[in-house]
Amino acid sequence: MHQGEATDTAQDTPDVADATPRPRRRVRPGRVLLGAVALLGAGVLMAAGAGWWAVDHYTGKVERIPGAFPTQVPDAKQPAPGKGGLTFLLVGVDSRSDLPTTGRDAKAPSWKYGAQRSDTMMLVHLPADHSNAYVVSLPRDSWVPVPGHGEAKLNAAFSWGGPPLLIDTVQRFTNVRIDHLAVIDWDGFKNLTDSVGGVDLTVDGEVRHMNGEQGLRYVRERKSLARGDLDRTHRQQNFLRAVLAKAMTPRNLTNPVKATELLDDLTASVSVDDRLSDSDLRDLLWSNRDVRPGRMVFMNAPVTGTDMIKGQSVVLVDRKKSAELWTAMRNDTMDDYVAGHSVDRLGSGTR
Repeated sequence: MHQGEATDTAQDTPDVADATPRPRRRVRPGRVLLGAVALLGAGVLMAAGAGWWAVDHYTGKVERIPGAFPTQVPDAKQPAPGKGGLTFLLVGVDSRSDLPTTGRDAKAPSWKYGAQRSDTMMLVHLPADHSNAYVVSLPRDSWVPVPGHGEAKLNAAFSWGGPPLLIDTVQRFTNVRIDHLAVIDWDGFKNLTDSVGGVDLTVDGEVRHMNGEQGLRYVRERKSLARGDLDRTHRQQNFLRAVLAKAMTPRNLTNPVKATELLDDLTASVSVDDRLSDSDLRDLLWSNRDVRPGRMVFMNAPVTGTDMIKGQSVVLVDRKKSAELWTAMRNDTMDDYVAGHSVDRLGSGTR
C-alpha cells in the first residue's frame, strides 16, 4: 500500500470509554516556526539586541500547559534521564477547529478528547555543548503501543489522552526522556509565513514564492508524494528551516518594529509545559544563541516501510536502527550518530 493512501478509521475515532479528559488552559493557534525558534534556541531575542528587559518581558508571556506530563507511569516504564543536553517533543496539532487553540489568546481548549490529532511530532535534541540542534520527525502513522489502548497509530495517542498520553507513548517507544513539550497548531504556518513576507522554496526544480496559504498546502500534501508521510515530514522540516532563516535575516532582526512584531508573534503562538520556567527559557535562548537554521540537522526516524493493519495504512518503524538513534539521543552523541550512519536526512535542496 502506498503511504499516501492512508485511511483514517478506528484510530481517529477513539474509544470514549477509555478517555480521561484533563482540563487545559485555552491557548491560541501558533505561528509554529517562531515558536520553534524559541525552543531551538535560535537566539532571536539576543540577535535583535533586545536586551534582558525584553527577554524578561517576552519569556513571561509564553503560555504554559498545566499537567502536560504523565504522573501515574510505573518507574519501570520511565526512561532514565539523558546523559547530556535537552530533548523537546514538538507537536503540531490538527485541531479541526476554526478557533485558536494554542498561545495566550486561545479561545478553544488545547486538547479535547477525540477533537485533535497530532499530525506532526518532532523530537528536538539540543546537545550539552550547544553546537547544533537535531530534529527527528516521528511519522504520525507509526504503528506503536499506546498505553492502555494496545497498538495504534502514534497520532491517536494525543487524540485519546492529550499531552500526557502522547509523552508516555513516545517515551516508552523510544526510551528517551522528554524534558519539555511544545504544542502548536500547524495552521499557524500561514500566519507566520505572511508575517515574514513569504518564503522561496524549490519544488520540482522550480523556485516558488509561497505565501501563508500556499505554504500550508505545501506542508500538508502527502498523496502526490512518492513516499507519502515520509516525504511530507521532510516538507515540514524544509518549510521550518526556510521560515526560520527568513525570520532571522538582518532585515528583520535589526528593524526594531519588525523584531518586536516577530517577538510578539513568537510569544503569542506556542504553548509549553509548565515545567519550563521563564528562567529556563531565558537560559535556553542564551546558551543556544549561536545555533542557526542552516546548521541544524533534520531527519526522519528509521522505518522499514508501510503496511495495512486493521484496515489502515501504517508506517513500520525499524526497531533495530531506531534503537541506535535513541541511544545516541540519550547519550548526547547525535553528532557521532549522524556521521556514522546512513539517515533519512533533509538535504540542502527542497522537495
